[in-house]
Amino acid sequence: MNASFLLFTLLNTGFVLLISPLFMSLIKKVKAYTQGRKGPRLLQSYSDLRKLMQKEVVYSPNSSGIMRITPYLNLAVLLLATLFIPIVFIPEAPAGIGNIIVFLYLLAIERFFTALCGLDAGSTFGGMGSSRLMSLSAVIEPTMIIAFAALAYVLKTVNFHEMFAITAGSTIPESPTLALISISLFIIIIVETGRIPVDNPATHLELTMINEAMILEQSGKNLALIELAHAVKQTILMAVLINILAPWGLATELTFTGIVVSCLYFLVKASLLAGLIGLFESSIAKMRLFRLPGFYMMAFFFSALTILMEVFA
Repeated sequence: MNASFLLFTLLNTGFVLLISPLFMSLIKKVKAYTQGRKGPRLLQSYSDLRKLMQKEVVYSPNSSGIMRITPYLNLAVLLLATLFIPIVFIPEAPAGIGNIIVFLYLLAIERFFTALCGLDAGSTFGGMGSSRLMSLSAVIEPTMIIAFAALAYVLKTVNFHEMFAITAGSTIPESPTLALISISLFIIIIVETGRIPVDNPATHLELTMINEAMILEQSGKNLALIELAHAVKQTILMAVLINILAPWGLATELTFTGIVVSCLYFLVKASLLAGLIGLFESSIAKMRLFRLPGFYMMAFFFSALTILMEVFA
């Protein structure tokens, strides 16, 4: 493992941890603005995390070690996933780092332990949320595989580092079909982060809860870690879309100026994407549970269409 990759590990994970809560607050701010409200401060998520870290952790008497290790495990898995998605610069990564298949497995591990944690406390809400998540995952996971397979087919590689090196070298999208994949990636962001129309992160109504139901039994530092892991996951998926569709500014070499420019560019582009997510949430209603597969199929359709267009091009 070379020195540049060690530096990349520290900078990339540190930068993602630092900025991820900001985008959560920004989305809330945009949604509040569209509803005629003032909304939270942009730094409110940082304040909430700090308060939660200072509070006591309370466990259900029915819970096991799963509930205790899940917050740490999920955050660790997602921080490992940040090494697959270059943001500060594109390093010479060791074998396996950046592989799409491994990346999808990391997301699946996080999803699995979140569902297991919801079941572990023995609460009705947690079990209901876990059941819904696993039911919907049976539809969205094949869709994600097809979407990333289409991405790999267009760019002729299964490694994110190589993909971003290709897209960063051009001022326009490497292929027009990347625009279609970008629609699929946007839908995946909405689904994986539990946003409207899939889920509503701002409610605790029994009929609409999915992600929130699984973490109702969490408290204190554990809840802070889960919220932070959720924010990191959102930033990682946003970075995939940004680096494919608008990779401008992404450094391909290890230089101080390149890293600073890359971070600033990403901050601006991710803020714009977070604002777009907030506007999208505010412009659409929550879908019924049994209508959600139809929403997922839109991502499947655009991904499959991309592959067909490349095959017959």
